[in-house]
Amino acid sequence: MESGSVRAVTAGDCTDLYYLDTGMYDTDGYGAVYVLDDDRPAVVETGIGTNHERILEALAELDIARDELAAIAVTHVHLDHAGGAGFLARACPNADVYVPAAGASHLADPSALVAGTKAAVGDQWEFYTEPEPVPEDRIVEIDDGDVIDLGDHELRVHEAPGHAFHQVVFADPENDAVFTGDAAGLWAPKHERIVETSPPSDFDLEGCLADLETIAEIDPDVLCYTHFGPREVGDDLDRALEEYATVLEEWVADVAAAREELEDDEAVIEHVVASTDLEDVWNERKASAEAAMNARGVLGYLDDRD
Repeated sequence: MESGSVRAVTAGDCTDLYYLDTGMYDTDGYGAVYVLDDDRPAVVETGIGTNHERILEALAELDIARDELAAIAVTHVHLDHAGGAGFLARACPNADVYVPAAGASHLADPSALVAGTKAAVGDQWEFYTEPEPVPEDRIVEIDDGDVIDLGDHELRVHEAPGHAFHQVVFADPENDAVFTGDAAGLWAPKHERIVETSPPSDFDLEGCLADLETIAEIDPDVLCYTHFGPREVGDDLDRALEEYATVLEEWVADVAAAREELEDDEAVIEHVVASTDLEDVWNERKASAEAAMNARGVLGYLDDRD
């Protein structure tokens, strides 16, 4: 799938659902945005903002006028999910921005979010753009149990704070699907591989495992990963979620073991980066940056636990 291209989601029995590759970090198959073409059309996730025009082009390709877009919904406010919200809000004047209440203030004033992101991603910041603030009167704060009515489809909000305290997942019962944010890991469809995500500063292993239980209780047929794309799981949902739980637990254990053996945390990060095998999944630079960021998140978690 090439960056910018739009595809219908054909997994399971999904209807009215499309996704595109935003080309995040100049990497194919990393950042997805979803479009629900309903009575009240919606965009789910917004990317980092750099390539937000690709989302607008996708709407045009789907014959959704900018002033018809009704909802911009983000699972959490990390910039790889919400960085484009302000740009889309400006271009689509009738769309409300639905954001978890715990992080809503960061879309109205993204300065602290930008500072935190720069600290987390290092030189990967060059791929970002400064986010545009979302006007406060365009923000709709959402919490666990809320429902975003789109017509035939609705987005049911379930809190999922393990990856970040401001994260939710969206269930779409009509499509028997869940938009997972980062709650179910990173899916690499070309390799059929699930990869850990544990960025600083809010990663909590036990919380992430609890979030997997939340998804299991929803029991969807399709998982719509922001990173990356739809995955039909059907009767194998429990196996898929258990696989990610194992990946996370082993990842945390590996970082903890490296910390015990090496002299300092920078040495741990260097060891983790040298040991990564994700070059074939994305590219060498993105794989190294992902490994370093995730290691920092685990080290912070270990400090908080102790």
